[in-house]
Amino acid sequence: MIISIINHSKEKDEEVQRVIRAINRQLEQDFEPYWSFGASLRLEGKAGPTPNKQQLADMRGDAVLYLWDTIDVEDALGYHDTNNAGIPYGFVFPKLSEELGEKWSVTLSHEALELVGDAQANLLVQGPHPETPNKAVFHWFEMCDAVQSESYKVDGVDVSNFVLPLYFTEGEQQTGRNDFLGRADKQGRTLASFGVKPGGYIGFYDPQIKDHTTWPPEEDAPDRLRLKRQAKAGRGSLIRMGEQNAIRVKLARDKKIAVPARRVSVR
Repeated sequence: MIISIINHSKEKDEEVQRVIRAINRQLEQDFEPYWSFGASLRLEGKAGPTPNKQQLADMRGDAVLYLWDTIDVEDALGYHDTNNAGIPYGFVFPKLSEELGEKWSVTLSHEALELVGDAQANLLVQGPHPETPNKAVFHWFEMCDAVQSESYKVDGVDVSNFVLPLYFTEGEQQTGRNDFLGRADKQGRTLASFGVKPGGYIGFYDPQIKDHTTWPPEEDAPDRLRLKRQAKAGRGSLIRMGEQNAIRVKLARDKKIAVPARRVSVR
């Protein structure tokens, strides 16, 4: 997969290229050896003054990510979706990242890895409910959400931590690793399968209530919990439906907004 990067932000192309090289190295040397699939990011030129989500005229590969200082999803650092033609695209907002003291390179890394893992935002994995382990739910196949508060450096550039394949398996496997960094907490515990690190979150479809939700729940959510648009139906054999099903999630500035049901991966 080739992901076109289009720079509509105040960041200079030279700096964007430096970040792209680091994320490409992350994809090749860190991500792909575990997942056996990957992608390359490539900086392209701008076809116009503003992005067009339905035309995506800037794309020269298989998907496109825009660096864009005009925020069209309130308080989200970045998100990805597909347009009406099924073409994956996404936005990263460096200006907002800067205001919140975040590195926009981490957000770009986050969105790139998740676009590679689930380009159509339509994959689910059966696993335990986070509060009721004996109850089965269908977890979103997201690479970075559970560990989104953690980052590391590649060639001096901050990039996002990500989960590994064993994360999506029930029961811990001896000597197994569930995320790339494997950082332990004060009690020496590392990330559990289908678990969440402090500052992260997960989303899942609950067949019992026939709806999608995020965890931790709204009242217990950390400040880094970001907006998730959600699909009314699940993935795989389930049919995606177009009805609206507004949800509320806690945002970085303690604002709450209702958003449509169609799922979009948002950091």
